[in-house]
Amino acid sequence: MTRDFDVAILGAGSAGYACALRAAQLGLRVALVDEGQVGGTCLHRGCIPTKAWLQAAKVRRTVAKAPSFGVLASLDGVDAAAVKGYADSVVGSLFKGLTGLVASRGITVIPERGRLVSDDGRGPGIETGGRTHRAGAVVIATGAAPVTLGLPVDGTRIITSEEALRLDALPGSAIVLGGGVIGVEFASMWADLGVKVTLLEATDRLLPAEEPGHSRILAKELARRGVDVRLGTSLTEATATDAGVRVLAGDAELTADLLLVAVGRKPSSSGLGLEEAGIGITATGHVVVDERLQTSARGVYAAGDLVSGPQLAHRGYAHGIYLAERIAQLQGAFAGTPTLPRDSDIPRVTYSSPQLASVGLTASQAGADAEVVDYHLTGNGRAQILRAPGEREIGVVRLVRRGGGQIVGMHVIGEDVSELIAEGALLVGWQAAPEDVAGIVHPHPSLGEAVAEANWALAGQPLHMHS
Repeated sequence: MTRDFDVAILGAGSAGYACALRAAQLGLRVALVDEGQVGGTCLHRGCIPTKAWLQAAKVRRTVAKAPSFGVLASLDGVDAAAVKGYADSVVGSLFKGLTGLVASRGITVIPERGRLVSDDGRGPGIETGGRTHRAGAVVIATGAAPVTLGLPVDGTRIITSEEALRLDALPGSAIVLGGGVIGVEFASMWADLGVKVTLLEATDRLLPAEEPGHSRILAKELARRGVDVRLGTSLTEATATDAGVRVLAGDAELTADLLLVAVGRKPSSSGLGLEEAGIGITATGHVVVDERLQTSARGVYAAGDLVSGPQLAHRGYAHGIYLAERIAQLQGAFAGTPTLPRDSDIPRVTYSSPQLASVGLTASQAGADAEVVDYHLTGNGRAQILRAPGEREIGVVRLVRRGGGQIVGMHVIGEDVSELIAEGALLVGWQAAPEDVAGIVHPHPSLGEAVAEANWALAGQPLHMHS
């Protein structure tokens, strides 16, 4: 039986290229098909450039409050084109490294639009430009695209996050539609860069997947920094004008230089030949898979944002690695037993100011017998050092355990707390009990000490907390 490849992957984003790298590492012949650049949305139009812009916003915020630290500094403004250049340089460096790594593994990159074709006895395949590349297995990993709600997105006045990252000049004012991760990050970032921001969210709180108390803290902090946060407010009309954009939201008419539509992303599953191959697609556009990411078509798998669940680049990496090992195992090239991480064990971060990070179950999800400890960062030395004198510390580390049992959730809010959540993922993923880990020594002064303190409290031995 002649096959072109052992595995062919449609989509070169986080899930796709991770699958390709791991499969090649295991000795499989790999094809990576994508008409776009290797790295996909996360590297080029999402995670990386957004976080670079957020870092620039943090620098501006730091300079603005430098005198309160005793450092004489003046803030002259923001050169948006230069910030974009900085973000592009970060993306460019990572892209160069990634393409070099892909080439070094002997992966065949096919820079064309692909379409799934069914198994004809030689395995499923991907069709590109009139040619079909047959493989022992096919992985569909085409990611997601912005949801626009039918609004007249023109890329200038009414934009998505992808156009927002290409701006050469900052707007004087902006309306952000959506209080999820993307909307919150852009609202926080633009506010710190000096933009007048109105944030509209149709539900009663920001970041609905997070602990309600942390969502309330975030909303208050954004408002304190000048963001006009309007919860329970739906947008009913948006019109681009010569001067900017006019929006009807609730009972109010709002105007601004631009409107950012940031209400989420939908799976890019149409036009790929999936339904013609007999693969189930849900009403939301997600590909139907089993517990091993196998679709209903023989030898065809789906990964990343195509699969219902949290839309996270590192979830895509995990899916890609798992599928590479699963396919290699089925083809006799891997002797191990691949394990697909549970969605609840995958950490998530919102890189706003303050940052929110979480992994595992919330207190309500953990059940009535759950035990919860909140350690407030007012007692943490490192958190106090990071705050400008006179600023109120709002940070909290929350640990959740089942009654008398294992830790099932960690939820944090505060400055730079994103770096804590990897420890939370270890605690939750390894099903640790507080009594087992409370004695682990953390460096002082560090934000990580807050996790140690919360563990001590859950173990019934609070040290720097009132019992």
